[in-house]
Amino acid sequence: MARLIGKRIFVAGHNGMVGRAIVRRLGGVDCTILTAPRDQLDLTDKAAVDGWFATNRPEIVFLAAAKVGGIHANNSLPVDFLRDNLHIELAVIEAAHRHGVEKLIFLGSSCIYPKLAAQPIVEEALLSGPLEETNIWYAIAKIAGIKLCQAYRRQYGCNFIAAQPTNLYGPDDNFDLATSHVLPALIRKAVDARDSGADTLTIWGSGTPLREFMHVDDLADALCFLAENYDDEAPINVGSGQEVSIAELATIICRQAGFAGQLAFDATKPDGTPRKRIDSTKLTALGWQAQTPLETGIADTIGWYERMRAEGAVRGG
Repeated sequence: MARLIGKRIFVAGHNGMVGRAIVRRLGGVDCTILTAPRDQLDLTDKAAVDGWFATNRPEIVFLAAAKVGGIHANNSLPVDFLRDNLHIELAVIEAAHRHGVEKLIFLGSSCIYPKLAAQPIVEEALLSGPLEETNIWYAIAKIAGIKLCQAYRRQYGCNFIAAQPTNLYGPDDNFDLATSHVLPALIRKAVDARDSGADTLTIWGSGTPLREFMHVDDLADALCFLAENYDDEAPINVGSGQEVSIAELATIICRQAGFAGQLAFDATKPDGTPRKRIDSTKLTALGWQAQTPLETGIADTIGWYERMRAEGAVRGG
């Protein structure tokens, strides 16, 4: 098993929500944290990434860098989501192999699973059915990353693993309504509606889809746990077990944000997958489980959003 103490650890994508959470978590570990700002290293540039690895010699890599977004962004930019994510995965994973990285933790996504997979979704459901069309480009890229880790393990003996988190939220999320996921989009809409004195808040879809949500700091803790306690080829799910409908989620967010108006559901907009909850039995059997209750995490995230927005420091909002 790899150990994090004393290691040179590269967090690829350190400025994203997940990357920042991993850096926060590693702040409590006696290690050297390596980062590469985008203006200094283009992670889609294979030669540049290889040169960076040769110079900096990381021993552990958390591959959290990715082009991400919600339904609208996936539908609008299919080439970007497929191309950019494939380039990042190929560049970083190949460089990790070439330069003898001790362990790489690849961040997958629960959207890799079939649209109508049996619930809760077990890891073995991967590639067992058609994907959800609204995020298929991102999902295919992430599946390729998982398989690339497995291929390097089989052909070269690399200790590369893949973790599939459920839907995430928390500080440093993207609040741009055109590209964000559902939870940060609802936070922004609820705060805006409250501040403008609106009577109604409109939500995409019917409100009936069920989703599982996990605070990003819980994910960061799980990834560090897996770095030290999991060495299997098979991907592993990272979930919270906290499942709500989109309508229930909106109600919680409005309550925590102080918006007392009505909710209106726009059924002309897509719902996405009807239900998506992952089975985290493998992870909990190893001794880890999420600690942040959904309402607590949402309240904290709203507070963070309002503080950062007042400073003009919120991504997309």
